[in-house]
Amino acid sequence: MEPAGACIALVVAVLALAAMAPRAAAQFVDPLQNIGQRPELLKDVGIDQKLNDEIPLDLTFRDEHGKTVELAQYFGSKPVILTLVYYNCPMLCTQVLNGLDRTLKQIPLNIGKDYNVVTVSIDPSEQPVLAEAKQAMYVGMYGRPGAAEGWHFLTGDEKDIKQLAQAVGFRYAYDSDSKQFAHASAIMMLTPEGRMSRYFYGIQYPERDIRLGLVEASQGKISSPIDQVLLFCYHYDPHTGKYGLLISRVLQLAGLVTMLAGGICLYFLFRGEHYTLPGRRA
Repeated sequence: MEPAGACIALVVAVLALAAMAPRAAAQFVDPLQNIGQRPELLKDVGIDQKLNDEIPLDLTFRDEHGKTVELAQYFGSKPVILTLVYYNCPMLCTQVLNGLDRTLKQIPLNIGKDYNVVTVSIDPSEQPVLAEAKQAMYVGMYGRPGAAEGWHFLTGDEKDIKQLAQAVGFRYAYDSDSKQFAHASAIMMLTPEGRMSRYFYGIQYPERDIRLGLVEASQGKISSPIDQVLLFCYHYDPHTGKYGLLISRVLQLAGLVTMLAGGICLYFLFRGEHYTLPGRRA
């Protein structure tokens, strides 16, 4: 292989590793499925499937522009995908939204026309300016017209956030030491009337299942309970007894690999120059 070609191949490999790093971190954040082995904080964290329950549509939040809104204005004629995350999350929340965005780009149904997406921050300290930045990013990534009118990023007061979380069975907790919210990763589908239709766990959502779920939710159908396979947006190190951000370790490793790749790439380039410059001997 030519030096330049080898260098390009190496860079591609490194970029692939960097893209995989957050996903790998998500897989490493083992929820310790045996409840007896979980950190104390996680024992009250999880998701209860409240299928066919109706959420309180009169709850008020602030939209991405700071305007006070009721949940009801996002319901009525279309099914809704609901995500509960927090925008400054250093771990799985971003992967939940990234995974959702990837899947929604693959289905023929359009945000804003065929269904709405409502993302609510569980952190009452987060402000609309951050929600607006998130909306701009994900609407831009989605890349279809009208998405800004259909994918909303809300912030709110603790009282309303907790009431919504309780209504959908989303149990979370806050650890003041690590400044993390501990919660399980999932998205939820609701009927146009605001009834819980289906739950999807994890950070990757099959295109066929999401499409079918939206069609059924639009018809008011309620699915059966599914097995829970939980990933927790939280990390606990049982060896040190401390909480930390595992994702940062993975990204540090990716950074070291990138530096190594850069050095090897320079070696190939200089070696190629050594062989090709006129008057130079191999």
